[in-house]
Amino acid sequence: MDFRAPPPSPVASARRSSLPDDDVFRQFLDTSLRLPTINDHRQPPPPKVDFRYLCSDNALRHVVSESLATVGCFQLINHGIPLDLIASTAEDAVGIFQMPPEKRASAARSPESPCGFEEQDSEENELSQEFVWGTDIDFNIKMETLFPVGYSNFSKKMDTLQSRIEKVAEIILTVIIKDSPKKFANCVEMIGGHERGTLCCVYKHNPANTQSQWTNSLRYDVIRMLVRGNDYSHSLCLHVCHDALDFQLYSKKGWLSFSPEKRALVITGGDQAQILSDGHYKHVIGRPIFKGEKGDFISMAFLYSPPNSKNNYETSGERTISLALQAMLAMILTIVYHVLIYVYKKI
Repeated sequence: MDFRAPPPSPVASARRSSLPDDDVFRQFLDTSLRLPTINDHRQPPPPKVDFRYLCSDNALRHVVSESLATVGCFQLINHGIPLDLIASTAEDAVGIFQMPPEKRASAARSPESPCGFEEQDSEENELSQEFVWGTDIDFNIKMETLFPVGYSNFSKKMDTLQSRIEKVAEIILTVIIKDSPKKFANCVEMIGGHERGTLCCVYKHNPANTQSQWTNSLRYDVIRMLVRGNDYSHSLCLHVCHDALDFQLYSKKGWLSFSPEKRALVITGGDQAQILSDGHYKHVIGRPIFKGEKGDFISMAFLYSPPNSKNNYETSGERTISLALQAMLAMILTIVYHVLIYVYKKI
């Protein structure tokens, strides 16, 4: 790999670059960054893990941990998420990207809300567009006003799909914790998910039919990562990318390309997993590449963190009765008991 620019930091920073002039930096990277030919770096695909036996098979549990430690990725088959739910949600997502430009501009992402459309350059619009969905009530009400015909149905399906995805992610994280160093397991208990919950990045891809388009798309993604860093801190990312021809992984070591298993979820490690494991688990960024006659392809990336238990812990802590108070209460009840017995005998 011959990169003239440094790779991105695995630690999530901010949603926007702190540089005073991103356009100048982008221009510099665009002229200096060289990417390898995709076909020259095709590798055997990451291992396929059968979700049905994940909890009961120690060998599979080790495969998951080993895959996240070496390449930061594995494929999950037989995950139990209905394919018609995925297909129906993706079909409704196409309508989101057909909103008029003025409405999309009013629903763009902002520092106040991570949900919405990602602002894009005209060159990027040729290949992909991005919409971030979440459970932000105010934003969803706004979207229902802007897109009253289809957004409500889309959001309901996304909510159902996200719930199924989170159940899968919880089991995977539990398996990882069991097969991880004690320090990692302890740290996971300390971190909490983002207060906005799991976010889903929905991408609309136009097929890249030429090598030049593929290379330009990859170059833009690298520049985007270098400028913006990772948008959302997460432990695992679950990619729904059926019909993808290739899946590209990017880490500090460079690009890795493989053909994903049809109907499988591609699982990649996040920055939280890498930080908490002292680098044992790899943080990688993945993206699918599509090719074919179909005009629009939809992929979804669910960014998952363990549920935030801090507030629950604090609440339960306020309700907890100390040992001293329990002992005093026991003494009082004992005295009351003897008094009642004494009064009863007198009567």
